[in-house]
Amino acid sequence: MQVSLDDFVAGARAGKLVSFPTDTVPALASLPEQGALIFVAKQRSQDKPLILMAASAAELWSFVTGSDDEYEIWQQVVKNYWPGALTLVLPASARVPKAMVPILDSDNSTDCKTIGIRVPKCDIAQTILAQTGPLATTSANLSGQPPLLTMAAIEAQFPDVLTLATESQEEIQGMAAPSTVAKWTGNNWQILRQGAVKLGSGE
Repeated sequence: MQVSLDDFVAGARAGKLVSFPTDTVPALASLPEQGALIFVAKQRSQDKPLILMAASAAELWSFVTGSDDEYEIWQQVVKNYWPGALTLVLPASARVPKAMVPILDSDNSTDCKTIGIRVPKCDIAQTILAQTGPLATTSANLSGQPPLLTMAAIEAQFPDVLTLATESQEEIQGMAAPSTVAKWTGNNWQILRQGAVKLGSGE
């Protein structure tokens, strides 16, 4: 469903599912506490956590936890690569809603151990996220299928999801490459998925 930017932001803030372009593939998104909506819409496995996306790193630090030394390392990587196509998987703080990791409710676990965070290098995404605050995100597609790359394809697959109305007839199209995903092991970075961004060996 195409709507104006104001209606899009209002819908996202009200807890509705939305989809918007990023610097990689288009995102399917919701408020963090409404993450269950994404799992249902995508038919996504309950053991695959969502990624928190925000307009700035400052909005994401409260969702992760670490030592002063670790924060210094993480902030240096962020300074080098954000905004950009790099997702960092870091130890999660208690602020991460269980709705972003539904398996927690099924295995009686009380803590989300890690959370992926990212700041996209995309004007449209930045404009949206600056007004909504951090959003739970994943690629816009049914689980196990290729990411949808145009707003028209997303509308066809998810007719109830809010998308931005475009002034021209040209489709807003994402890139085919997803972000690089790097997990902090406590000592260094483990690359879970190699995308366009390549971390330096000293990071």
